[in-house]
Amino acid sequence: MRSEELFERASRYMPGGVSSPVRAYTPFPFFTTRAKGSRIYDIDGRAYLDYCLAYGPLVLGHGNEEVKNVVIEQLEKGWLYGTPHEKEIELAKKIVSFYPSVEMVRFVNTGSEATMAGIRLARGFKERDKIVKIEGGFHGAHDGVLVKAGSGATTFGIPDSKGIPRDFVRNTLQVPFNDASALSALLERNSGEVAAVILEPVMGNIGPIPPEEGYLIDVRKITKENDVVLIFDEVITGFRLDLGGAQEFYGIDADLTILGKIVGGGFPIGVLGGKKVIMELLAPSGAVYQAGTFSGNPVSIAAGLKTIEILEREQVPKRINKLGERMRTALSEIIQDFGVEASVSGVGSMFQVFFSAGGERVKNYADALGCDKKRYMRLFHAMLSSGIFLPPSQFETNFISFAHTEEDIERTIEAYKKNLVYASK
Repeated sequence: MRSEELFERASRYMPGGVSSPVRAYTPFPFFTTRAKGSRIYDIDGRAYLDYCLAYGPLVLGHGNEEVKNVVIEQLEKGWLYGTPHEKEIELAKKIVSFYPSVEMVRFVNTGSEATMAGIRLARGFKERDKIVKIEGGFHGAHDGVLVKAGSGATTFGIPDSKGIPRDFVRNTLQVPFNDASALSALLERNSGEVAAVILEPVMGNIGPIPPEEGYLIDVRKITKENDVVLIFDEVITGFRLDLGGAQEFYGIDADLTILGKIVGGGFPIGVLGGKKVIMELLAPSGAVYQAGTFSGNPVSIAAGLKTIEILEREQVPKRINKLGERMRTALSEIIQDFGVEASVSGVGSMFQVFFSAGGERVKNYADALGCDKKRYMRLFHAMLSSGIFLPPSQFETNFISFAHTEEDIERTIEAYKKNLVYASK
């Protein structure tokens, strides 16, 4: 097989043979030659219905023609300027129009870079050192937040990375997801010392795990009472749950908002946005420094503008959320009908099957860690053999795109019917 050969070659030149740990699985990952719509094609000629979707950015599916055309048009004009350009203003204005809590934005290159800048900005604004993150929340692979982190860190059993000095994380406090009382108690114990609370409103890198009813409202209330900046990491939920992300979907306003993935239309981007009084502390207007050579890249900005235009015009979130509801309902019925020890989690166009003990609902990081990873990987490989590509980890999210049809969903449900029982044995 060509994929096996390429993986052996890749392993000589790249650690683990991959450019990101979440892409690795045994015995070897398939190598992709092309992708279009809801399908991805490997170098050995096989096609898969894709629910990984590059871990979330491809809300329109692969190779959307409208996005491709604006990218080609931009490439003719140049792909990196190192100067301001008009489309930056257009995308900033568009984001501000959908997020009432966002009055100004700073474009960066990745979600990781945006969360790093957001935490620095919150610390500078409050002139405090400590932050609170949620156990299992993944906010990028930078030192201050790589503590009990989700995504690949959980998959590989190394939620705390080597190479991070203890002093880097001594100001990073943690509480469980869906536990507002724990957050309140922690902030009271550290009164006047915490600059910010950062969380994924839907835990996308350990699930997805949605918030319990009232949880986000309580978090907003608690952070206000304790004079703490609330940072919503909406790298996954932004422009997916709704055009205004989780904040519109759940009716909550954050102080700072992190966006990425979808906002770049499949090209690298990160966005830090928030209230003007905080954002104006960023250099060059303020004393909190942040900079980047590729920030505001014209290709990513152009792709993002066109993607958001399509999302709005076609009411994409509403359509794919409906497909997500169909998928979760069907999976729950399969689990019940066949007596599979598992549960279904998700919201909107996101879903996952957790092989949880007794089929209990997964509500936080500790619950997720208790799930059976070996059974999940049996399911992953079985689904792959059926032509369905899921993320190769129990701790990642399956995504539905605008390119997925009702027929795609039904075919996937049939594959789950066959493979869930096999995987559970």
